[in-house]
Amino acid sequence: MSGHSQFALLKQRRFLPFFTVQALGAFNDNVYRQAIIGLLFYLGIDDAQRTLYTNLAPALFILPYFLFSAIAGQIAEKLEKQKLIVITTTMEIAIMSLAAVGFLTENMAVLLVALFCTGLQSTLFGPVKYSILPSVLKPEELTGGNGLVEMGTSISILFGMIFGGLIFQLAGSHGPIAAATAVIVIAVAGNLVARQVPRVDAGAPELKINWNPIPESRAIMQLTRRTPAVRNAILGVSWFWFIGTVLTAQLPTYAEVNLGGRQELYVFALALFSIGTGTGSLLCEKLSGRTVEIGLVPLGAFGVSAFMLDLYFARPGQALLAGLDIGQFLSQPGSWRIVLDLVGIGVFTGFFVVPLFALIQSRTPRAELSRVIAGLNIQNSLFIVSAAVIGIVVQRFLGWSIPQVFLALAIANAAVAIWIFSIVPEFLMRFLSWLLVRVLYRLRLHGIEQHVPDQGAALIVCNHVSYMDALILSAAIPRPVRFVMYYKIFQIPVMSWIFRTAKAIPIAGAREDPTLMQRAFDDIDAALADGELVCIFPEGTLTRDGTIAPFKSGVEKILARRQVPVVPMALRGMWSSMWSRRDSRLGRMRVPRRFRAHAEVAATAAQPLGETTAAALETQVRALRGDNA
Repeated sequence: MSGHSQFALLKQRRFLPFFTVQALGAFNDNVYRQAIIGLLFYLGIDDAQRTLYTNLAPALFILPYFLFSAIAGQIAEKLEKQKLIVITTTMEIAIMSLAAVGFLTENMAVLLVALFCTGLQSTLFGPVKYSILPSVLKPEELTGGNGLVEMGTSISILFGMIFGGLIFQLAGSHGPIAAATAVIVIAVAGNLVARQVPRVDAGAPELKINWNPIPESRAIMQLTRRTPAVRNAILGVSWFWFIGTVLTAQLPTYAEVNLGGRQELYVFALALFSIGTGTGSLLCEKLSGRTVEIGLVPLGAFGVSAFMLDLYFARPGQALLAGLDIGQFLSQPGSWRIVLDLVGIGVFTGFFVVPLFALIQSRTPRAELSRVIAGLNIQNSLFIVSAAVIGIVVQRFLGWSIPQVFLALAIANAAVAIWIFSIVPEFLMRFLSWLLVRVLYRLRLHGIEQHVPDQGAALIVCNHVSYMDALILSAAIPRPVRFVMYYKIFQIPVMSWIFRTAKAIPIAGAREDPTLMQRAFDDIDAALADGELVCIFPEGTLTRDGTIAPFKSGVEKILARRQVPVVPMALRGMWSSMWSRRDSRLGRMRVPRRFRAHAEVAATAAQPLGETTAAALETQVRALRGDNA
């Protein structure tokens, strides 16, 4: 649909330094945690004490999210964001210097204090990580930018675990020195890169910080629930963390007991999941067509359940062999099915979570976004702890095997997805419209990103060729659009549900239903007053012969009430669609002549305020469409 690629962002200063900072932060966190485990083995600590650490360490890291996220969200809202990134990376240098002391003195208490401080630093950085993106990216870049961030985070966590786990093996007796040096060097590198992040204005510089975390946490959680779509997107992101926590917590034992492998096979399984997540995150931009396409969320949810269900059936019992390396495991019957399942779970997890982050960013006011992200972090922490507790309970007290945990998770994930999509049908509506457009058409866009405003009210006018026009335009425009539709279209099965869920505005002719017509103009004006995009088809009906009919004066009536920019757009190649009136005019059945038919959407510059007429707009749309009906 577009020749642009999210990878172009990696060449631009507005994105690359930030991307590098957050990747280095995730990398260093995991290097540090795995190096502590390496130190435990280096010191010959027994299994009981190592187990105590592996249970205590995640709790110490998560605790600051509960205690300080509300304060962190306010600070991120009030301060200029580049300054805050420099502050948090400077904190990281200090914390890792303390950790270095712990490594060099082989003092576990100092290392655990530093681990708590690392959680505190991550708590402060978290609201900036996602709230900065809408300020440096255009709306059509949000999905691609979030995909890159999720990919970078997944790969950084994986490489950090591998590198941190190898430090003591490679450095031998110099392991403590190597670990101390590594965490400080990475922290300093992050701080140097942070200083290259461009200045980004504060979201709410006049905000007065409430330093009492309890009432502020309640206030922040209320912010996250203000908009139903955002509230449930946040619930979806937290559920993603629940699934990821349950899955990754089982992988060490699963690799040994059910796959028959050594420690390296656990790392291999984790790598498959991480690579899958990174790949799915990157694919979101291509599949979404550079819009915030929440239609990918149902696809991701049910894909995760399908692959997790197959993972259960692929190996429901224990392995018949033990001590396998990666090559030996891959040579066993059924091993490639398990590989595919782990990668598939990761890929569809990316489809699930990236559009949710983009939705939260695009639907939340800039002055509230950092606090909403802080509320998301609080909820994520609750879900992570719940996942850990539930995982222990079902295995130790109910006697479930790990494959049975995967089976239960697959069923629970499908149930949660159905529940979310039933209370917020916009997700399922977008999935159906996304599926219809991608199956039937191959879109090419011209001038959409340049001429559709990134924010604020605007009126879009376009020629009307087929019953699919609104769906195609919504797939082409990176912002949500309120379409004005002839009221009888709302009687078409499936389409009716899609248009109603998308808050389309029904309209009738003055002779048919003057009350409905007046209500439509009132709804249009209210939507424009709220800063929304509204699209009308000034011809008033579908073309009967492929030509553009004269534009009616309704557009002038709208602009007489409220002056907003008007963006002319044109659909090309839709007259041959099965959804136009061409076939019925020729007395033929409506059957598709070809799937993935070529269609184009073109836009030109918005008209100056106060100088727009229906006739002038008709001339521009005709010129945009040209001879390609």
